[in-house]
Amino acid sequence: KELANHQALLLVNVCACVRARVRVCPSSGPPRVSEKVAHRQTVRLGSAIKLPCPVEGDPPPLIMWTKDGRNIHSGWIRFRILRMGLKIKEVEADDTGTYICKATNGFGSVNVNYTLIVIGKYEIPFILWSLVRPRFTQPAKMRKRVIARPVGSSVRLKCTASGTPRPDIVWLKDDQPLTEREVGEGRQNRWTLTLKNLTPAHSGRYTCRVSNRAGEINATYKVEVIQRTNSKPVLTGTHPLNTTVDYGGTTSFQCKVRSDVKPVIQWLKRVETNEESRYNSTIEVGDHRFVVLPTGDVWSRPDGSYLNKLLITRAKEEDAGMYICLGANTMGYSFRSAFLTVLPDTKPPIMPVFPAASNSLPWPVIIGIPAGIVFIFGTVLLWFCQSRKQCPPPGSPAAAIPHRVPPCRERERSCAAPSSGSSSLDKDCVSALNYEEYLAQQQQLLLNQGGAAISAKIYPKIYTDIHTHTHSHVDGKVHQHQHIHFQC
Repeated sequence: KELANHQALLLVNVCACVRARVRVCPSSGPPRVSEKVAHRQTVRLGSAIKLPCPVEGDPPPLIMWTKDGRNIHSGWIRFRILRMGLKIKEVEADDTGTYICKATNGFGSVNVNYTLIVIGKYEIPFILWSLVRPRFTQPAKMRKRVIARPVGSSVRLKCTASGTPRPDIVWLKDDQPLTEREVGEGRQNRWTLTLKNLTPAHSGRYTCRVSNRAGEINATYKVEVIQRTNSKPVLTGTHPLNTTVDYGGTTSFQCKVRSDVKPVIQWLKRVETNEESRYNSTIEVGDHRFVVLPTGDVWSRPDGSYLNKLLITRAKEEDAGMYICLGANTMGYSFRSAFLTVLPDTKPPIMPVFPAASNSLPWPVIIGIPAGIVFIFGTVLLWFCQSRKQCPPPGSPAAAIPHRVPPCRERERSCAAPSSGSSSLDKDCVSALNYEEYLAQQQQLLLNQGGAAISAKIYPKIYTDIHTHTHSHVDGKVHQHQHIHFQC
């Protein structure tokens, strides 16, 4: 009956507009939600609660409430449908469920949903300590809220958020919810809305509403779709920027170009007067000469612009100077310059190290050659000393051996009594004694033999030659004697 009355009232309103020859009543339209609501409500057992339904429309909408899909009517004693909501008295445990306020008029309808949770009188609500209000987790990616894109490009709107329980997200355009088709086509993941192949109709304000039982947050982007025009490229942003780099360091210049068609992006470096000989080819622009630098790939960005970077590694002093980013298409070109400063090298100069290891001998050879020379010299010296000493001098360990008596000792008598006319001396005596003792001995022998009548005779130099003869007799005896030759 209420529905029939409402439809009759709607018909009267429409007819009144037609009779007044007005195409549409000025404020007519489908119902809309006029206030924010908390879609999850908690109430204690035995208390009362009111679920608001803040909707408005022209003509005024008809309000209907349902619980878990069942219509709430006047037979529900504890339930009372008010103009702006539903009031429940003396809440019972069975009142837990999903409540929907549906507002309808001749132009459309809108729903306001609630989830009602009933807890005991003395029960501590779980939500009091477990709920966490939503918050945006990547605010740095949401700083740019006004976005301009050319026709045909794409844009991504991010509203990444977290909370307990996991929050829900709703996207609106100009305060109207996006249709399932629009959201389905533009959503790549839960928190990002992507709009592709932009047209002027995509321009507007896009709002993301993130909510859970603990609260709600929102963010709004303004998207402006610009018609493409045939014009020369435009360098957007502030790049390239003046840059300073340490000697041997790495840096880069960036160039962002907006163009209707893919442009050609080229980097140039100004050649100073004293550097022209270093380059094979240069180009002249005005009063200066430039060298064309190798250019990497040109990347297309979602906003319709194009990006290119110039990387400089192991910077040296000759890398310093002015660099130019040139963007060109069939309609013309634009350019922008920046300067690179290379700080001087603070490290001490490294002395050149000659490859001594390749030209020098190995260390075993270096050590072995001197050792071999010393060994050979020592061996020769030892042999020379041994060849100079045939008999050990008196007092030496060899002379002190009692059972070895030199032959000259056995023949002292023959040496002591030479004939006056003989000029021979026992050469064993000379070999057994040193030169000074030998002279003293001979002088004493002469004195003893001749007495005072014979004068002492001194032989200042004696050259000896000693060789031995051995004779064997038939009776088995062996006779050995030496021949001593001397010269005064």
